[in-house]
This record gives sequence, structure tokens and C-alpha cells, in this order.
Amino acid sequence: MVQSLVKLCAREVVSDHSSSPCWLSCVPRELYRALLDAAFTHCRPLAVGELVQRWPERTLTVGGSRKADECPPNRLCVQALLLAVVRGLTDKRCCLQILDLSGLQCENGRVEDSMGGWSLSVALCSMVLQARAAASRAHRRDGERERKRGLEAERNRGSIKRDRGKVVSGNSGQGSQGGHEAQEVEKMECKTNERMLPEDESVKGVRRRMEIQRRKTLSEGKSNTSSNNSSLCDQDWDEVVVVHVRTDLFVNSRSWERVRDALSQPGPLRLHCRYLRVEELSAPSIACLLGLLPQQNLLGVDIRYSSLGASGLAMLLPLLAPFPQLHSLRLHYCNLDLQRTQPGQQGALQDMSKGLSSLKKLKRLCLTALRLPGHLRLLLSSLSQPLEVLELPYLCLTSTDLAYLSCSQHAPFLRELDLSENWLDESSLPSLRRLLAQAQNSLCQLSLCGCGLSDTLLGALLPSLSCCRALRSLRLALNPLSRTGLLSLARTAAGMPSLRLLLYPNPLEEYEPGLPALPSSAQLLDWRLLEESEDRDLTRRLLEEVLNLRGRSRDLLVTSDLLNYSPDLTVDD
Repeated sequence: MVQSLVKLCAREVVSDHSSSPCWLSCVPRELYRALLDAAFTHCRPLAVGELVQRWPERTLTVGGSRKADECPPNRLCVQALLLAVVRGLTDKRCCLQILDLSGLQCENGRVEDSMGGWSLSVALCSMVLQARAAASRAHRRDGERERKRGLEAERNRGSIKRDRGKVVSGNSGQGSQGGHEAQEVEKMECKTNERMLPEDESVKGVRRRMEIQRRKTLSEGKSNTSSNNSSLCDQDWDEVVVVHVRTDLFVNSRSWERVRDALSQPGPLRLHCRYLRVEELSAPSIACLLGLLPQQNLLGVDIRYSSLGASGLAMLLPLLAPFPQLHSLRLHYCNLDLQRTQPGQQGALQDMSKGLSSLKKLKRLCLTALRLPGHLRLLLSSLSQPLEVLELPYLCLTSTDLAYLSCSQHAPFLRELDLSENWLDESSLPSLRRLLAQAQNSLCQLSLCGCGLSDTLLGALLPSLSCCRALRSLRLALNPLSRTGLLSLARTAAGMPSLRLLLYPNPLEEYEPGLPALPSSAQLLDWRLLEESEDRDLTRRLLEEVLNLRGRSRDLLVTSDLLNYSPDLTVDD
């Protein structure tokens, strides 16, 4: 890749931190973006901090969608960015008002020195609390200075009045002119204080009235000094948000309190969550977070490994209705098992259906391991708009569920469908073929991993798969296929021009002896493969021949590696 001259120069400029005072004072604002990108790319945290602290534009976007060969920002650079945002609040050269960090986190654990979603969320919340504490201290200092100036002005006014009284008394015997001036001063002061005092004030004498008013003011000031200062710090300045921070929040039981404090306590920085992901939280804690989030920016909610049950989900789903832009809901392993009959279960399921019906913009729904056999119609029929992404792994779907899905309003609009780990047999095959026929123009990703597809079942399904002209990703791992069935699958996949990824299962010939005739996905996952590589080499050579005959050896990735295949290949070029 040939780099532009601006990128090359920016790299050289940020490489030497000792020269930063020279170029920071004269660099035009149009080059700040290129310099910041170079500082992130080549890990120059000091340059990142100095650039962000005096950022000349209203908006700064860091993160977003990255290319497959693009490394995430270094942890030190991200920390320098957050510290610089706090320092920039008191820097008059900084014009930053909107900081967009959406997608900045790195979820690839193999990338060293990167910042994951959990640690980034904690760092962001610490930044918000740190900025608020600094602003609170500054406003307390300002309030204390104002109070001292007020007391000093009051003492000065008192000394001036005493001097004036001496002058008046000293001039009382110096002729009619001095007495006349003293009377005029007294009349003016009397009129002024009459406006300040209540109408029913019965105290006579100008000096006496002034003394009473002064004592009253001082006594009120002493009693209300602390409350006035706190009101200045907790009401006036808290209403002014200097920088709005857009981000994705990852929250678990250890970081929940800090995230709650950052969202609930006002200050110069305010968090706006785009995607909320929570793990191991109770339903009341999740409800608390939802109540603190700004409603206009939330796009998706992902709840994982939380023991919610049907009652907890029924409580949370209505709380998502006030978010107008919410289009994604993911529920993973939330301890909902409707295979076991429990008191009040049907009523909670009805409440869940009503809660889903209130999500008017919902496009993506993921229900993992909720175990809802026979209840799919009740949940999905309540949605007012068709779904585009539907993930139903480990749901124990029945043939009745698949029959409903194939005839539902969602079928013609599905772009991604995941039915992994739902056992498919001959009774469910007609519904699945009808579903693929309905979605053949829209379906881009299909996952049928661990569905018990044998050579016979897959052979009956291949004609329907070949008609999916938009399909880019097909995942069929952990299905009991022989090498013959695998080659039939490869020939069908090679004849689909749009397909870019085929995740195939290891054929049964590559496993050690002892497997049952129709093994489950768990057995295939745990059973050992043959140590000799001859069988695997033979499978690989046969697959390459199929791809070469169809001219698909370069643009179609065929792999059996469950852990290292690239999901980025499913994204449109």
C-alpha cells in the first residue's frame, strides 16, 4: 500500500516529541486529523494527548469500523486520549464538544496492548467522575473567592460609613452649609434604605436602619453560606455539559457501581451509550442502568449470563420501549427454560410478548439458549415490523416453530439466520426448505451448525441452498457428514457466485473409531481426530479440486477451523 505524502510527513512530525512545542504552535487545524491518526498508528501517546487537549474542531471521532488488517489503538494512546479530554476542559484552545468513541474497544484477545470493552468502559467512567470532581473543586474555589470578596466589600462599606459619620459630626458646628450637606446625605441614604427594608419597618434613624440591615444580611450569609456554595456547585454548573461522549458500554457485576455513578452524577462530561452490553447483572440493576441512559442514542442491548428468568425479562422489556432508535436486542443464557412447567410461566410469557411488541424499530433479535419449544409464534407474532436478523441457537425449536417461521412476515426479509444446535429431522425439513425459498433474495448469512444434518438430509436441502443467490456465509460445522456428503456440499457452494465463506464439518472418516452412527454435535466436538494427517490431506486435496474446477479457489474460503475463520469475509466488499 502506497502511503500519501501527508501520512508520511505526519509520521515524521509526531515521531519526535521534543519538537512538539514548535509544530503545535503553528500547525493548521486541517492537519490535526492526520497527525492524530499517525500518533495512534505509531503509538505516540504524548502526541495524542497534546493534540486532543487543544483539538480545534467541534467533533472528534476515534474508533468506528476498522478494516481487517487495521490494528486497534494502543492502550497507552487511549489512556492519553481520555486524560487529554479532561485537561482540555480548562484549555481555551480546545473546541471539542462531541467525542465519538463508538467501536473503539478491541474484543480480539490475541491483540496485545489493546483495550477491551470492559476496561475501556471503566476508564471512560473514571474520566467522567474525574472531570466532575475537578469541576466541583474549581467551583468551590470560585464560590469561596466570591464570598470573601463580598465580605471584604461589606467591611469597606462599613468603614466608609463610619468615616462619613465622623465627617458629618465634625462639620455640624461649621456653618449652615456643612449642616445642609449632612442633611442631604442623610435624606439620600434614608431613601435608599427605605427601598431595601419592608414597609412596616418602625425603626427610626438612618444609621440605626443601616446597622440592622447589615446585621441581618451577615446573619443570613453565615447561615446559608454552605448551602449557597453547594447549590452553585450542584445546580448551576452541572446543567452545562461541555463535552458529550458517545460510546459503547460493557458492564458486569464488578463495574456496575462505577458506571452507575458516572451516568447518574451530572458534570462537564456526559456519556451517551450506543450499544449496552451487560453480564452477570440482576434485573433491578439492569433496570437502573436503563433508567439512567439518554434515550435518543441507544441502538442495541446485549444481556448475557444473567439469571433473569421469564419474570425478569417480562420486567425489563417494557423498559426498552422509551428508546426510539433501539433496533437490536440480544439475550444470551438468561436462565429461561420453558421446558419445565412453573407457576405463572404462561403469564410471564404473555408479558414478554407485550414487551417485544412495544419495540417498534426492532430489526435484530437474538435468543440464545432460552429453551422456548413451541412458543416462537407467541413471541415473534407480536412484533409490528419484520426482523432482518434472527438468531435462535440452542432454543429447542420444534417442527411447529419452523412451520410458523417459514410462513411468518419475517421470512422474506431475513438477512441473517442462525438455527444452530436445533435438531433437524425429516419432519422439519419441508418447513426449512420453504423458509429458504422465502428468504432466497435477502439471506446473506446462514448458520446450521450442530443441527444433526446427515448426508441424506443435507442432500435434500442442497437444492434450496443453491437458490439463495445473496448468500455470502454458510456455516455447517459439527454436522455428521461423510466425505462424500462434504464433497456434494462443496460442489453446491462453488456454484453459488455470491458465497465467500463455507465453514464445513470434519468428515466422519477423520475421527477415531467408536463414534455412534449419528453422533451429536457435543460428541463431534469432544471426539478425537485421527493423529495421522493422511485423511485430512486427502479431504483438503479433494476440496481444492472442486474449487479449481469451478474457478473459486481465490474468492471462496473453505475451512473447518471453528476458532480462526474470519467473519469479516461476510461483510460486503
